[in-house]
Amino acid sequence: MQTHAIANKADWIEARRALLAKEKELTRLRDRLAAERRALPWIKIEKPYVFDGPQGKVTLEELFDGRSQLFIKHFMMGPGASTQCVGCSFEVDHVEGILAHLNNHDVTYAVVARAPIEEIEAVRRRMGWTFPWVSSYRSDFNYDFDVSYRPEDVAAGRALYNFGHASGWAAQIQDLSGRTVFFKDGSEIYLTYASFARGGEDFLTAYRILDVMPKGREENGPHRSLGDWVRPHDRYGKGGMVEPNGRYHAAGCGCAVHERG
Repeated sequence: MQTHAIANKADWIEARRALLAKEKELTRLRDRLAAERRALPWIKIEKPYVFDGPQGKVTLEELFDGRSQLFIKHFMMGPGASTQCVGCSFEVDHVEGILAHLNNHDVTYAVVARAPIEEIEAVRRRMGWTFPWVSSYRSDFNYDFDVSYRPEDVAAGRALYNFGHASGWAAQIQDLSGRTVFFKDGSEIYLTYASFARGGEDFLTAYRILDVMPKGREENGPHRSLGDWVRPHDRYGKGGMVEPNGRYHAAGCGCAVHERG
């Protein structure tokens, strides 16, 4: 850690009050930004979407589970994935304890991945997650909401990520992460909001805690992101490595990517 100035309490309070003024300014800005998010125009969903769930088929409307608001986390996990996205895993780890609060506030939280439901269930059981998690393997859902890409779309420059053309490693893999928000008014469903990339930090409470700690995030490794330190919660202390795209490889997996790492 770098050397910090040492002050008496009176001087510390004076400096803290100056910082508090900036924090209050940020809070007011965040409130205004949240209002602008809610004021975005909506898109009516015309296509029927059907997912595979642990107990069978589930429609998009059924995912609401009787509520009017639906938050979907797009988990970066395609068919046959042998690695696990550390960022997606870190994000959904924040949810388990607040599900009852969200549900009571007319919000259903669900996770969608393109992997087949059998592969999803294997990861869910290992991680101990209980939130609704369904598969879009037989659906266009991931493609329509810009988190999965067909090779021909990437080649033709039609792949969009974070509201721009996919580039870099984002254009080199078929499945990425994101969040999509829907509202149901009677039988009508609307897209109201979506976020990708670092937009996910808004949903990572651990970052809010790390940001006030003396050492901060300490993301000083090769990725300059959570990939430098986050692991699936059952893999800490067990070695392994993380690709630039956030995929975790267990120690000794022997794959070409791991060997290069």
